[in-house]
Amino acid sequence: MSTSACIDPMDRALVLATQAGLPLVPRPYDAIGEALGISGEEVRSRLAAMLAQGAIRRIGAVPNHYRLGYRANGMTVWDVDDAEVDRLGALVGSQAFVTHCYRRPRRLPHWPYNLFAMVHGKSRAEVEQKVRTLAELIGSACRDSDVLYSKRILKKTGVRLAARPNIESDRPCSE
Repeated sequence: MSTSACIDPMDRALVLATQAGLPLVPRPYDAIGEALGISGEEVRSRLAAMLAQGAIRRIGAVPNHYRLGYRANGMTVWDVDDAEVDRLGALVGSQAFVTHCYRRPRRLPHWPYNLFAMVHGKSRAEVEQKVRTLAELIGSACRDSDVLYSKRILKKTGVRLAARPNIESDRPCSE
């Protein structure tokens, strides 16, 4: 949450109700609203307002790739010309099999890579085939690359609000 964003007690309750995930029901916003005593439409509008003001950064699915059968997870790293990295990053990131793609600074002399792209597959062979596809897209702009495979599952969670508000959060937003 942004430190400058101001949320009221209902918004706080809404964040607490959704931060561990939406309920797996046909109408999750209605279910959350029912638990909080508001409509599903108000849940949606409050979440949209908090997104717009920066109180929350995103609402998105976080799939468990292992439970979906994807056992090989490879972070591909690429050393590409800095003049080309934004264009190539957009191209690589647009591939359906790339779950996230971003630019990072090099850490020379030991780490020359500046473009990162996560690829999931049901096997290492599947990941390697996808990496070959990326290599073809990047072409001669690639000076070096590698694939770093996951060895264990890390718990993925974002920042969580404490269940009990502190004194700071009890202040009115107008102060």
